[in-house]
Amino acid sequence: MPHRTLRQLAALCGASLEGDPETLVRGPAALTEAEPDEISFFGHARYARELAATRARALVVPRNLAVPREGVALLRCDDANRAFEQILEAFERLPRRPAAGIHPSAVIGADVQLGADVAIGANCVIGDGVVLGARVALHPGVVLSRNVRVGEGTELRSCVVAYDGVSIGARCLIHAGTVLGSDGFGFDPVVGPRGFEGWNKAPHAGTVVIEDDVEIGANCAIDRGRFSATRVGRGAKLDNLVHVAHNVQVGEGALLIAQVGVAGSTRIGRAAILAGQAGISTHLTIGDGARIGPASAVFQDVPAGADYMGWWARPKGEYMRTLALERKLGEMAERLKKLERANEARGEA
Repeated sequence: MPHRTLRQLAALCGASLEGDPETLVRGPAALTEAEPDEISFFGHARYARELAATRARALVVPRNLAVPREGVALLRCDDANRAFEQILEAFERLPRRPAAGIHPSAVIGADVQLGADVAIGANCVIGDGVVLGARVALHPGVVLSRNVRVGEGTELRSCVVAYDGVSIGARCLIHAGTVLGSDGFGFDPVVGPRGFEGWNKAPHAGTVVIEDDVEIGANCAIDRGRFSATRVGRGAKLDNLVHVAHNVQVGEGALLIAQVGVAGSTRIGRAAILAGQAGISTHLTIGDGARIGPASAVFQDVPAGADYMGWWARPKGEYMRTLALERKLGEMAERLKKLERANEARGEA
């Protein structure tokens, strides 16, 4: 990969440059790992220790951030995160979208509609009636069953599977191994003359709707609704290994972090945040802007804007007070034993 000058990189990302514009760098790296011919990112004062130790030749920084370090060139940007992303792209450090075109090993069904500049990778399977918008990119091994619709600019990474009738909006990114539209987990007990005899599967005739600008991580599962749609609202972001059960409604801009599980028919509000491994029971409402702490188990509705955590989840302040009391239980038990012994001694006297 050819080196680039700081002048070129500053022009690329609209930065003002403090330092020698002809300095050459060979690529980007993390603060603690950068070599003297690399560029790194310093986005917040809390990384001062890493800044002091870095060997990077240059740094991308927010425009007004103080940088207590001499001898390093600075690229000051209005949006430092986006600027560093552009530098990563320039050095080809980010995953590439497939180039437009259809690989000869792809299987294309009947009545398929393909928008302009669609990319379909090796061994993709496109079912009958599928509609792909302009600039949709399918990495190798994607399977889209009958009548799936994918909006313009969306990218599906390898081995994504969408069952019949699933709808995916525009500008979405869905990572490898995610399954959209698998059956919801619904079974009714069969009771006969001798009692329990097994389970009857409840059919799921609904679908999944993924709205625009959604990102879904690797190996997620979003189940189809029983009669209508399981829905992930516009701009929502799901981390890896998230499970969204049948009939769930995920609000716009919600964040579901790693290993979150949401049981059937629950509603997640707009911009709500569910931290890693949170479990949400069935038929609940998590209000707009609510925040659920990591590994929490939620069995009741959560008001808009509230912070809940713990098992069973409760308001954060209540949980923290309870936790503080739990830490004193040993001491309190010892004091109680001393009081009991003292009372017994007085009784014997």
